[in-house]
Amino acid sequence: MTRRLLLSYVALALLVLAGLEIPLGYIYARGETARASQNIERDAAMLAEITEENIEKGQLDELPDAAGDYAERTGGRVIVTDKQGIVLADSDPAGRTGVSLAAQPDIARALRNQPTVTTTKDSNGTDVLAATMPGSSGTTIRGTLRLTYPLDEVSVRVHRIWGALALAGACVLTAVALVAFSMARWITRPLRTLEAATTQLADGHLTNPPDATTGPPELRRLAASFTRTATRLQQLLKAQQAFASEASHQLKTPLTALRLRLENFESHLDPRAHGSLEEAVGEVERLGRMVQGLLALARLENTATTPEAVDLDAALADRVAMWESLAAEQYVAIDITGPPVGQVWAIPGALEQIIDNLVANALRVSPPSSSITLHRVPGGVLHIVDQGPGMSEADRARAFDRFWRASDSHHDGTGLGLPIVRHLVDASGGAITLHPAPGTGLDVAVRLRPVARQRSHGGRAPRSTSAPARAR
Repeated sequence: MTRRLLLSYVALALLVLAGLEIPLGYIYARGETARASQNIERDAAMLAEITEENIEKGQLDELPDAAGDYAERTGGRVIVTDKQGIVLADSDPAGRTGVSLAAQPDIARALRNQPTVTTTKDSNGTDVLAATMPGSSGTTIRGTLRLTYPLDEVSVRVHRIWGALALAGACVLTAVALVAFSMARWITRPLRTLEAATTQLADGHLTNPPDATTGPPELRRLAASFTRTATRLQQLLKAQQAFASEASHQLKTPLTALRLRLENFESHLDPRAHGSLEEAVGEVERLGRMVQGLLALARLENTATTPEAVDLDAALADRVAMWESLAAEQYVAIDITGPPVGQVWAIPGALEQIIDNLVANALRVSPPSSSITLHRVPGGVLHIVDQGPGMSEADRARAFDRFWRASDSHHDGTGLGLPIVRHLVDASGGAITLHPAPGTGLDVAVRLRPVARQRSHGGRAPRSTSAPARAR
């Protein structure tokens, strides 16, 4: 933002300077050319009177001296002709006398008593101002005089003023840039501290509050308001985290005690009531799992974390090794297929929880002698495919709702596994979808953002420096 403000200030100053200096320079150039033309015309008229008088008196030998003296003083060139257009004098040493210039337009006009002032080129191709005046007394033409003056001197003066204007503009732009830079830094300093503070708050901890002592009053008030809001949010997050931590300990004890008391009733009850007792114990166990799921979900939602690079292949191998023994007890095989995927972005501990929850769900519905396939696809995609009863389209649409269970469900799930998985995937910047598997079963597709490979340290992609423990 500092650069944009600086560029806007400098661009505005440049626009103002261009609007002022370009017309000024143009007007000066035209004025300088007009003054030079007027001076040449005046001098030519004066010299024409002098030469006409000399021609009238027959003092032709004085013409070269008059022309040469003027040319030496001003740098111009003077040519004098008689009334037939024959050159009588030429201040240029290379010029010739006795030649006729009557055919040239300006000389012909002067012989008709018509003066001419124009810009043309001399015999050397140099741009010159030319003034041709008749040497006459009344209507009697006794000769003509042509005075030419090179435009180089005029151009030098014009270029000098353009250079002065450009230098002045550069100085003004430099001063404007310095002032604009200082002002832009002053304006954007609170914004930079606000940006850093919001990044810290997004990570869950605001350690450096934004600066509320510098910058415009509006930004200072904004920084102070943000600090109050962030402090309040942190207090609320800490209170909720403390509640989740304390509740997990406080609820475990009474649920465990209730389960033990129910089991102790078994020897005192009629055998016909044992079925109801087992159902009650099962409901207590489900309630305990539900409480754990709710507390886990609350901890996840109250914790702001940043995704980091995690090796998907290593996580798959580790979790499958953990689940293989339990799956073997149920005569279910777990297979990993597809090429290695490499590293993906996930919040700490999320990838292990995602795999565990999805494998546990698949194992719960898989019949004996079936298999669970964890299929990898390049681009950070993982498919968990089971051979269970599957889910209808309506059930798949509601599967991520909390506490929702399929109407034909025969297991004791809590309805929180898939919502927890979806929250972990969303927090990692990925997506999860449910599809029918070929034949029967369910295909859960998890797409996580792959880590771009960097050609550094021998072309190997950097490995994650953290090894977070799986949250349970």
